[in-house]
Amino acid sequence: MLEFDGKIIHIDPWSQADYTGIPKADLIVITHTHADHMDAALLKMLRKESTILLGPPAVTDTLNGSVGDTDAISNGEKKAFLGIEIEAVPMYNLKLGSGPGKPFHHKSIGNGYILTFGDTRVYFSGDTECVPEMRTLKNISVAFVAMNPPRTMPPAEAAACVAAFRPKIVYPYHYRGQNTQEFADALKNTPGIEVRLRKLEGEP
Repeated sequence: MLEFDGKIIHIDPWSQADYTGIPKADLIVITHTHADHMDAALLKMLRKESTILLGPPAVTDTLNGSVGDTDAISNGEKKAFLGIEIEAVPMYNLKLGSGPGKPFHHKSIGNGYILTFGDTRVYFSGDTECVPEMRTLKNISVAFVAMNPPRTMPPAEAAACVAAFRPKIVYPYHYRGQNTQEFADALKNTPGIEVRLRKLEGEP
């Protein structure tokens, strides 16, 4: 959850977390259709009548009005809502999948996002490997990078990708048991990048 100019933005809310007391959304942004990213029951709970829900066409097609109207945004598109520019960045697997030609995340099905708040550009990778579109990002203030193999990058690959596009601040997220310190250690000699580690809910 982000807050900007009095507006509440949720990214991929999932009911495995405790949403007690969490404010309802002015804007909800969904990366793709997997159940841990597109939780229809929670979307209904977080929505107000005025809430904007944004996702790739696969998300809008799957929800099909079940949680209210949704706006579609495809890879490479930019749209603005509530004074926030939102750019959809490709997220997909290069080699990881259930078999040859069966990636866990197909190109163009899901989006990572860059949300621009004034001069601050915040990137959410979504479930992706270190794809060329991620390596060539520019001027990222804060990055949230997923790393939970086998569906996304292991810590070492995530660190190498972050070193390529050099955000000012990076948080590993969606890491499900991976060693976040390994990620931080791999970047400790890369100047200009501050790694911030946070614990997932329920971790010791």
